[in-house]
Amino acid sequence: MEAAGNDKKHVYSVWGAPPNDVRDRLKKLMDGLRSEFGGPEFQPHVTVVGAITLTEQDALSKFNSACEGLKAYLATVVEASSHCSGHFGYKSSTPYMPHLSLLYGDLTDEEKKKAQEKALQLDDSINSLSFEISSLELWKTDTEDNSLKSWEKISEFNLSPN
Repeated sequence: MEAAGNDKKHVYSVWGAPPNDVRDRLKKLMDGLRSEFGGPEFQPHVTVVGAITLTEQDALSKFNSACEGLKAYLATVVEASSHCSGHFGYKSSTPYMPHLSLLYGDLTDEEKKKAQEKALQLDDSINSLSFEISSLELWKTDTEDNSLKSWEKISEFNLSPN
C-alpha cells in the first residue's frame, strides 16, 4: 500500500533560471532592496507557470513533459509560458505578464515607487537587462508561507541550446 503522503497535493511553480552571472547581479540588487524595504529572501527567477496545485508525481511528470524539446530562450517568456501552461492544464483568467520579481512584500504604492527608484540607483541598467534562460526549475511554492522558508526546488531541466 502506498503511503498517503504520495497523494498529497502541493502548490508548484515553474521558474526560468537566469545564468550565474545574472543571478549574482540580481541577488546583489535584491539584497539592497530587502535591506531598505524588508521582505523574504528568494532565488532570482522568471515565473513561467505560477501556483498550480498537484501531487509531486504529477508535477514532476508534467514538468519533464513540458521541458522536452523546449530550447533555451531569451527572457521574453510569453511563448515558453504558453507552452508549459498547456502541459500543466493551467488556464489563467488574466494574460501572462512576464516578470522577474526583485522584492516580495506588502508595500504601499509610494513604497513601490521608492523601491523602483532604489533599484535604478543600485543598478542603473536593470531596465535593459536581457539574458538567456537555459534551464527551468520546478519549485514547491506554498503560497500561504509568507516567509518562503518552505519553498523548495524539486527538479531542474537544462534546455537544449538554441
